[in-house]
Amino acid sequence: MSRQKSFRFSESKKMDNIIELGKPGYLSRAGTWNSEFFENPNPIVLEIACGKGEYSHGLAKQFPDSNFVGMDIKGARIYVGAKDSEDEGLKNAGFLRGKIENLRTFFGWREVSEIWITFPDPRPKERDEKRRLTYARFLRLYQHILKEDGFLHLKTDNKELMEFTINSVLEFGGEILVQTNDLYQSEWRHQHYGIKTYFENKFTAKGFSIHYLRFRLPVLPQELEPVPPIYLRGIPMVES
Repeated sequence: MSRQKSFRFSESKKMDNIIELGKPGYLSRAGTWNSEFFENPNPIVLEIACGKGEYSHGLAKQFPDSNFVGMDIKGARIYVGAKDSEDEGLKNAGFLRGKIENLRTFFGWREVSEIWITFPDPRPKERDEKRRLTYARFLRLYQHILKEDGFLHLKTDNKELMEFTINSVLEFGGEILVQTNDLYQSEWRHQHYGIKTYFENKFTAKGFSIHYLRFRLPVLPQELEPVPPIYLRGIPMVES
């Protein structure tokens, strides 16, 4: 492990805005974000596979009346957004280290108002289709934690992932609310709050256009079955 990673892992253990294995409430967080973490009733916005948490941190600065959670498996990455938020005194930004497959371990039934999926790994190989974050099994997880009027955002430079997501959402019975293959040349360019992720800056510098999709999933009429214990085995037990 590099010296920088080791430092970040060590510091993360001391930070109140990072939730990770070994800290109180890690496996009992679902349904308690408003009451126990943010201590307010404001809407919760989740950024999954958040990397360095640029959106969670940036949106928290611009929207103090909402709460933001950046989630990623890479502890050294979420440290960056968490540290920026801590340094700026943001009380409405939190960061969670965990796997997307365990989403229902961490968020309760209809607990989240919006979900951002920002530049996920497109998993271009056909055999990796089920690992794409807009595959049906992931949509079902999002459907469980989203409020009835909740919706999702996808930003990507990958045309194939954009097309896959549209088909996946429609096959799932969802609704496309906004769709553009060139975000910053579209009428929606001002609705992204001047926030760009590390990867987005790399892609736009190379001349890639940015695809954006806003969509809604069918309302789940009742809670899914309790989380199977096998999901808990996917929670990282060691730092990496």
